[in-house]
Amino acid sequence: MGIRENYTKLNAETWDKWAEDGIEWSIPISHEMYEAALRGEWKVFLTPSKRMPREWLGRIEGLKILGLASGGGQQMPLFTAMGAVCTVFDNSKVQLEREHEVALREGYQIRTVKGDMTQRLPFEDACFDVVFHPISNCYIEDVFHVWRECYRVLKKGGVLLANFDNGMNFLFDDDGTLPLVAKNKLPYNPLQQGEEACRQMVEKGEGIQFSHSLEENIGGQLAAGFRLTNLYEDRDREWGVVRAYTPQYIATRAVKPL
Repeated sequence: MGIRENYTKLNAETWDKWAEDGIEWSIPISHEMYEAALRGEWKVFLTPSKRMPREWLGRIEGLKILGLASGGGQQMPLFTAMGAVCTVFDNSKVQLEREHEVALREGYQIRTVKGDMTQRLPFEDACFDVVFHPISNCYIEDVFHVWRECYRVLKKGGVLLANFDNGMNFLFDDDGTLPLVAKNKLPYNPLQQGEEACRQMVEKGEGIQFSHSLEENIGGQLAAGFRLTNLYEDRDREWGVVRAYTPQYIATRAVKPL
């Protein structure tokens, strides 16, 4: 089986390794952060650096929230502390283990489901109030499918909170120094570059990653039926030169109409 047919499995294995190595998105929240959330003191990151506006969620108690590709024990524990009923869907078993570590430590139940979001999500229609989807669609080729599935599993009036790369990280060869050199045409799809190019990416420990256009990400949400209500831009926290010159991420809030 070639990389094209196997790339989501390769990406799951890549994330397992990153999580085992202690990547920052795999470090669960502390007990003190959980206790603060119990008191209503919380901040959630949908993008790398900026806190997501609280008003994007409003009252959290009683909401059924799907953390889509959102394992790692960082956001769902906070939502749980504030009274939400959370389900985490992720293709990395180690990221899901992080969720259970926090749940065991804090004494609550969390539903976790391991799966590939390029397939139909294993949930009934209209069963969630919120889908929380941090940057992860850079690991799949077809994002239109994901937006349609988010629309399907949300109730009417439900909210999609999503973050995605705007392509700048793929356009430039950013080794942390100047000058920046344009490297790839956008949108970038490694599967179209051939098996050898994909193999080199995997050997570098990057998995298989894609950039997607605004037409795919924002246009895809609109085509699925969502109504866009807000957005903001953000940058990486520390590494790289690109972040000093331009935002690299866009967060969107979209609603499934009543």
